Amino acid sequence: MTLSNTIINIINEFYPTGAPARDVFLSHSEAVARKALQVARKVPHLNPDLEFVEQAAMLHDIGIFYARAPEIGCFGEYPYVCHGYLGRQLMETKGLFRHALVCERHVGVGLTLEEILKYPLPLPHRDMVPVSLEEQIVCYADKFFSKKPGKSEEWPVEMVLKSLETYGPQKVARFKEWLAVFGENS
Repeated sequence: MTLSNTIINIINEFYPTGAPARDVFLSHSEAVARKALQVARKVPHLNPDLEFVEQAAMLHDIGIFYARAPEIGCFGEYPYVCHGYLGRQLMETKGLFRHALVCERHVGVGLTLEEILKYPLPLPHRDMVPVSLEEQIVCYADKFFSKKPGKSEEWPVEMVLKSLETYGPQKVARFKEWLAVFGENS
């Protein structure tokens, strides 16, 4: 990977050497970035921005340190589901507005305003669903990897689908739409 100094500096600012979540964050983000680039290269006819895909994949979970997730070294005050919109806010302060949208919209396979209100989730009241091709690619790639410490092995498609079943058939359907575009063996 050939990340710009800006992206590396942002990662080091919020996940410095020795930070409890650094290894989990980096391992997960690097795996997602590799997968996202692999997927993006399979759809050249759609003209994905490869540099942006890589950068956004590396930063999509930048907000996890705000969350209460001690199992991955995160000791913040917010529920984990908030890491996306908090990452968006953080990226906006850095002037990375496209990256910010990836942060917010990658949670699950995206969250609609209707879902946020129905469940009620502690999130801003707006749609948070991947829109651009690059947002969809990063979100899709993210679903193949967990954030377990020391683990960045890729899940098979069947395992991803099973994990999404918990959240309803519409989540499985959205992932299957991406599967049709990006390919099962991506």
